[in-house]
Amino acid sequence: MFNREETERKSHIGLWIGLAAFLAVILAVVSMRVTTVTVTGNRKYTAEQIENLLFDSRLDRNSLYCYYENRFRPHKQIPFVEDYKIVFQGPSRVEVIVYEKSVVGYVSYMSSYMYFDKDGIIVESASSRLEGIPWITGLQFGQIVLNQPLPVANQQIFEQIMNLTQVLSVYEIQADQIRYDKHGNATLVMGEVDVYLGSNKDMNGKISELHDMLPELAGLSGTLYLDTYDETNSGMWYSFIKK
Repeated sequence: MFNREETERKSHIGLWIGLAAFLAVILAVVSMRVTTVTVTGNRKYTAEQIENLLFDSRLDRNSLYCYYENRFRPHKQIPFVEDYKIVFQGPSRVEVIVYEKSVVGYVSYMSSYMYFDKDGIIVESASSRLEGIPWITGLQFGQIVLNQPLPVANQQIFEQIMNLTQVLSVYEIQADQIRYDKHGNATLVMGEVDVYLGSNKDMNGKISELHDMLPELAGLSGTLYLDTYDETNSGMWYSFIKK
């Protein structure tokens, strides 16, 4: 049989071993770092940009802190991003799912660029232009407030802008600017070429014609007039006036 001193000594040894094991586990957990980040749902930012925005410090890279911050604290505010979700796929591997704001265009206002969605709601203000989003000009509006509708006299203009930008997206056509006149007629600005589309009528057919003509427009400078498009006339000719 063990005497009392030997029993207490072994008990102390067991306690120290257990404490050491516990501390080792804690140290392992605290030292775990996020090393691999996969980003999905991103279009306006590159995966590298999203990773740098979310993991911009050593603490952000700590797996335990990252989990806590993602679950229990407000997410970081990123321009043009509605929200994001971090999904752990392992102690050091995460997937970042990005939910971007819906943006169809922007207007210039007091040295800033005000971006709006399909309903005309101002969703973002920025000091620089976002590539891939057209600049909308020719609209008359009052004071702009973030998260409020763009105050234009004709609210139907947003339906026209949404329709036009959707059709452009279908045909993978990039426009630098969409210019409207006081009658609501649209002109696309594509580098050195202006494309006068006229009214919103038959917009899908007009953009389809533009898509077929893009190779012929390469390197040209001037104005193409597609406002005369007639879906019943398959042999239409269009005017192009060089600058």
